[in-house]
Amino acid sequence: MTWDMQALDSGPIPLWFQIANRLRDSIEHGEFKPGDALPSEAKLNEVFGVSRTTARASLDRLEQEGLITRRSGKGSIVLSPRVEQPLNMLAGFAEDMRRRGLEPSYELQSARITPVSSEVAEALGLADGAPAFCVKRLLKADGVSIAISEAWIPMGVFDKGEPPSPEALGSNSLYAWQEDKYGAKIVGGHEFIEAAIASKSLAASLGIPAKSAMLVARRRSHGADGAPIEYAIMRYRADRYRFRIDLVRQ
Repeated sequence: MTWDMQALDSGPIPLWFQIANRLRDSIEHGEFKPGDALPSEAKLNEVFGVSRTTARASLDRLEQEGLITRRSGKGSIVLSPRVEQPLNMLAGFAEDMRRRGLEPSYELQSARITPVSSEVAEALGLADGAPAFCVKRLLKADGVSIAISEAWIPMGVFDKGEPPSPEALGSNSLYAWQEDKYGAKIVGGHEFIEAAIASKSLAASLGIPAKSAMLVARRRSHGADGAPIEYAIMRYRADRYRFRIDLVRQ
């Protein structure tokens, strides 16, 4: 059943809520695909005989859920589904995306040996200002920007070898590279997640408006001996990424 084939219920469920449910179902069943425009407020008014305020409220709800974006002159555009990350699973970006049937890619922004900040020093067990290898990359899934990654690796991981080349960082998983090249296999870690607002520069890199909502994850990963291998700061687009945790009541 398409979104406009049945009249709204006159019961206690708000009309805007019913319209939002209709449109959401149509998106989930492929009637509206990513990049398509949803019916305008005027069209919703015409089909359901509701006020402009009611029609706007239904579209506002879908925007809040990250299903659409509202663009001046273009209407309500359907977004690609959010990438969902289980909180109890530790995986590199490439591994995570491929498991979901998405193609990961990277855009290298910088890669250099540089002194660590106090935050990084504490996470990696280094002295303030000690050198570490820092990699900043734009992470994409099926060509869509998902996050900015800032990964810090202690120099001890490389033993007497060299850090990865720009070519490797532009095409490979950092986790896989560390394990294959130096046997630095990440087996566990801990992560803190918080909300933040995108700065102008971050927003420009991710292709979102300045001051958009973001999710920031700070992860310290370690090897089998418990020694830190990486400290990463991941800044995700909140409209394209979310975390999931499965709860069990004891």
